[in-house]
Amino acid sequence: MRKVHGRQMTAFRAGLIGLGLILVLAYLGFTKDIPFTRSFELQAVFRNAPPIGTNSAVRIAGVEVGKVSKVEPLGGDSPGVRVTMKLKDDALPVHKDALVEIRERIFLEGNVFLNLKPGTPGSPDLDDGDTIPVSQTSAPVQLDQVLGTLQTNTRKDLQDLLVGYGEALNGEPRPGEDDDQDPDTKGETGGESLNDSLEYSADALRGSTIVNQAFLGSDLHDISKLIAGQQKVTAALSSSEGSLKDLITNFNITTGALAAEETNLSETVRELPRVLEAARPALDNLNAAFPATRAWALEMIPGVRETPATLKAGFPWVRQARALLAPSELQGLVDDLQPAVDDFARFTKGQIELLPVIDLFNRCQYNVVLPSGETVIQDGAQTTGLKNYQEFLQALQGFVGAGQNFTGNGIYTRYQPGGGAYPVQTGSAGLGVNGARFGNATAPPLGTRPVRGPKPPYKPTAPCHKQGVPDLNAAKIGPGP
Repeated sequence: MRKVHGRQMTAFRAGLIGLGLILVLAYLGFTKDIPFTRSFELQAVFRNAPPIGTNSAVRIAGVEVGKVSKVEPLGGDSPGVRVTMKLKDDALPVHKDALVEIRERIFLEGNVFLNLKPGTPGSPDLDDGDTIPVSQTSAPVQLDQVLGTLQTNTRKDLQDLLVGYGEALNGEPRPGEDDDQDPDTKGETGGESLNDSLEYSADALRGSTIVNQAFLGSDLHDISKLIAGQQKVTAALSSSEGSLKDLITNFNITTGALAAEETNLSETVRELPRVLEAARPALDNLNAAFPATRAWALEMIPGVRETPATLKAGFPWVRQARALLAPSELQGLVDDLQPAVDDFARFTKGQIELLPVIDLFNRCQYNVVLPSGETVIQDGAQTTGLKNYQEFLQALQGFVGAGQNFTGNGIYTRYQPGGGAYPVQTGSAGLGVNGARFGNATAPPLGTRPVRGPKPPYKPTAPCHKQGVPDLNAAKIGPGP
């Protein structure tokens, strides 16, 4: 056997190999990446600080394609954050018009995830390390943002509106305020008068139903025949449009001339008695002319003899007219309409008190509530540019989306407490230790909006529409730390 001689492992060589292994392990431990297999990274900027953390999932169409590796604030006065995502090769390509939105997971998963929409194929691709701007990101509306919109002035105005509306319906009339009202409504509130009007609704609607049924006619196609007859009359009138215009024009000229001669007409009427006295001789002469009239009457006898035949020919029309005027037709219709007319008259009297209240309510809506809803709330970097009511509706939409459970068969309202390294303390709130409240914030507080101050004046007796539109942007910022 031949002896094989090998090199001995020196201490220096063993230490060098160990040091190399330690460096490799330390590199892998800190970078968390395998060399030559670095993930594709994208950054996304969000306007507000969403409830997102590291290792949160990134999904495309429900399929997980990456993780959140870093969340860092933008700095300065901006409350936004920059989120870094590490994506798998399956997520590529991502285009420049890509959208990123923060979505809440189903009930069993909890927390949130990033929903990435890669964009349209016709748009250029994003490179490793590119940033998706804030205009292409969105986050769900949180409960504190919803409550922050309802500032003190807005809440107070809403309370005043509700109180005023309640007073309009349930307020007792002041002494002498309803002296000129119907005795049935004196001393009643607006709500009671509205309830009283419902007592007559059944009879009024029943009468209207009878009227509508009577308009249908007694035989089939009565209404269509009536419409056809009216069409013929209208067509005949339209064929003589020029004559109708002349008639109206001449009538207008005649009445205008009479109005211009009002003084002369008055004088003429005043002279009528004298005219009658002067006409008496003329009447005597007319009496003397009666013999000739008698002769004319004799000449009319043959025509009178033909009158019975004429009347006989008119009897069918008379029978039709009599049937139309019978109790079962027009007379019955009049009898049926009379209670409805009486009920409607009482209903109209009941509106005398309601309509002024509705007018005040409408003025309040038009002059105060609607302008408040159209106001754009200026909130620095958090200003959305949307109108107040649009932000409120978007908050409701986010609230509903946040409240859906995983089956869609019920609603959960989930409150997600947050914490941070900055302790905050309120002033005296009537609760807690010494009446103060404590909490932790994720960023240094900039201040409070609005600054704590005295309550605005409460004017329940002043009309809503005369109190002016609240200045939603007048709220001052209180001190910070």
